[in-house]
Amino acid sequence: MSAAIINLAYLLAVALFVLGLKGLSHPRTAVRGNRLGATGMLIAIVATLLDRQILSYEWILVGLVVGALAGSVMALRVPMTAMPQMVAVLNGFGGAASALVAGASIVESALPDAQLGVPLAQLTAAESLDKADPKLLEIWRQFEGEPAEGGAPPTPEDREARFRRFREQFSGPENLAQLDRALAAAFAPFEQRGLLDSPSTELGRGNPDEAIVRPRGAPEPLLRVKLAEVLLGDKSAVQQSLRTHVPPDETADLLFNWVKPRLAPTLEVDLEQTAAARQKASEAVPEVTDVFKAGQLLVSARDPKTGEPIRLSAEQIELLRLEDQAAQMQRTAGEQIVRALTVLVLIFVMFVLCGMYMRYRQRGPLDSVSRLLTLIVMAAATVGGAKLLSADPWRAELIPLLLFGMTMSIAYRQELALVVVTAIALIVTLAAGHDLYEFALLMSVTTVGVVNVGRIRTRRKLIYVGLACGALAAVLDVAIALLNNHPLNVFLLTDAARIGLWGLAAGFLMTGLLPFIEQVFGVLTDLSLLELGDVSHPLLQELVRRAPSTYNHSLTVGAIAEAAAEAIGARGLFVRVGAYFHDIGKMLKPGYFVENQGAEGSRHEGLVPAMSTLVIIAHIKDGSDLARQYRLPQPIIDLIVQHHGTTLVEYFYDRAHERSQSDPNGDEPDENLFRYPGPKPQTKEAAVLMLADAVESASRTLIDPAPARIESLVRSIAERRLHDGQFDESGLTLRELRTIEKSLVVSLISIYHGRIKYPEPRGEARPDARDAREPREARGEPTSQRASASAAEDRKNDDAAVPAAAPAATKD
Repeated sequence: MSAAIINLAYLLAVALFVLGLKGLSHPRTAVRGNRLGATGMLIAIVATLLDRQILSYEWILVGLVVGALAGSVMALRVPMTAMPQMVAVLNGFGGAASALVAGASIVESALPDAQLGVPLAQLTAAESLDKADPKLLEIWRQFEGEPAEGGAPPTPEDREARFRRFREQFSGPENLAQLDRALAAAFAPFEQRGLLDSPSTELGRGNPDEAIVRPRGAPEPLLRVKLAEVLLGDKSAVQQSLRTHVPPDETADLLFNWVKPRLAPTLEVDLEQTAAARQKASEAVPEVTDVFKAGQLLVSARDPKTGEPIRLSAEQIELLRLEDQAAQMQRTAGEQIVRALTVLVLIFVMFVLCGMYMRYRQRGPLDSVSRLLTLIVMAAATVGGAKLLSADPWRAELIPLLLFGMTMSIAYRQELALVVVTAIALIVTLAAGHDLYEFALLMSVTTVGVVNVGRIRTRRKLIYVGLACGALAAVLDVAIALLNNHPLNVFLLTDAARIGLWGLAAGFLMTGLLPFIEQVFGVLTDLSLLELGDVSHPLLQELVRRAPSTYNHSLTVGAIAEAAAEAIGARGLFVRVGAYFHDIGKMLKPGYFVENQGAEGSRHEGLVPAMSTLVIIAHIKDGSDLARQYRLPQPIIDLIVQHHGTTLVEYFYDRAHERSQSDPNGDEPDENLFRYPGPKPQTKEAAVLMLADAVESASRTLIDPAPARIESLVRSIAERRLHDGQFDESGLTLRELRTIEKSLVVSLISIYHGRIKYPEPRGEARPDARDAREPREARGEPTSQRASASAAEDRKNDDAAVPAAAPAATKD
């Protein structure tokens, strides 16, 4: 039957199914729905039977009879109340039938000879290829297979003649039965031996010709077979077996073309057992020794015919390595001891120099055991990685050395990085067996990386540094080769390009490792500082909401502190970002600090001086707690804790002193109770922040912020901090202190710069003195804070809020 009629029947069946389902949706149309559905199913079954070219209808008739009898009995005996149970049973039978069909499909797919009957019956039923439908032509193409590579495709006449011979050979039940027996005999050996896909990719090198077959999980072998007897593919044992049992060869090849894509391998390579067998066979082979006489040429660097340089093979390089090992083994015990002692003394001296530099110049790695252990582990990992990567064909010892040098430069200072890298580069050179030329190359390239890392403000910085290191490494490699009389050829340029690539690779690796390096060493690069200093940070937004004047003060301090830090070569960006967060503790009690007080006055009026001091000092601890809660980096927390050092809260100390003087029974106040807990500034950046914070707050008390007054104020505050010992632990020099003072003076003068007074419009009343003072009073500053410049220079408390009703304390 044609495909068009079959498809039309299937389409009609689908339409009847849809109409039947619609009819089942209502009790009145349920009977009609059942009939429509049954009719659709009947049409689908008949179309399937006609389409699939069923060879035997006996079993189908038996199934129909049995099903009809069972359905009749259930229709007569099962009451309507038990209909749900009956439907469930019938659904169960349907599921079981689906499982049986699936199992039969699996079995049928595993037995190609069992599948062959259907297409053979279809082909033998056809008269010729010309009258065959497209589906039958597709089946015949599966038997023909693809034409041989390079061969011409068969003509239509050849195809037709081959089809007739094939159809005549298998027409009739007797011929099909005979074919079935021949196929069983052809596949019988493979049911025992099994089938295997091409194992070349799994077995690796070698050319095995035998295989030991064993059941999965069984230790004992089943049989030993030739690989050719179990391999699938063209011209395999399966094809030969078919040619033996199903003559002629043309027919066997046609059957093999159809069977081949349906054959599934039943064997797989046991790599573990194969490796063990190889090792056992290798150990059984006696060792072969080649003898080379002294003076005999092992490897030639040039082609003997053309004289051109050649690239050494892996075997030649291995031969040279063995020769070097043999030369080292021929050294006497005394020579080996002297060499070992020399290397140990050299390494010991280098590390002693590194330790002395750390002891007297930079104690960063010696401050804690964890930092020192981290440095030692990094150095050991660098040497081990460089030794591992120095082998051929990689020669990539530059990568770990560059990573180590740039990490040291980021975590500590560049000077310490250069000192330690020199020692590590020497050890790597000795461990890899290189000469001084290689040491010079490693040191030069690593020095460029260490010096150029600097401040990392962009993510591309480290990639550019790696590119510069790679370019220098390539140039130095060519220069060293030319100094050693190597010709300039493609091999030399290839090696130089490879070394340059390692430098670039180190830059990319460093970019990815940077966040982990910052976390391990507790450092902040400029890139992280730029992200941290974003005004959208939750802490800064909270500070704006709770204490806007403190936020404005922090921004101003950050601006002038950054300029001062840059003036002495310190990290200005670090100081600026630290200044943004240095007073975040004030947001918990903003009303107790003068910049946040409004017209309602000071909250310290009802507190004794000691209690007011505790409130003022508490903003340091509150700030550090908030910083840890929001996971700020430790260097920023250090600035928060150190920006007041151990300075005296002078205003409340003086008030306590006045009270003790006025009270005959009063005791002299303890100065230690009115000091910040510290510690004192430990870095130059912390000292700069301390001065900037103090002078910015004090400058706001100047009624007339003239340049001379500002300069006198800054010098006075700096001198008092210096005499109080606040800079003793910061490493700040007197020259740097004077430079900071000048920078702060310039910044404050630019902030309080003068303006031209415009003439008054005619006809308007001139504001009186009270009106002229209104802008300052509108800011909510207590009048007592407007002391003279001499008072601000003499006594400054940048955090304490002075009660509005208290008289201004001045000294002449």
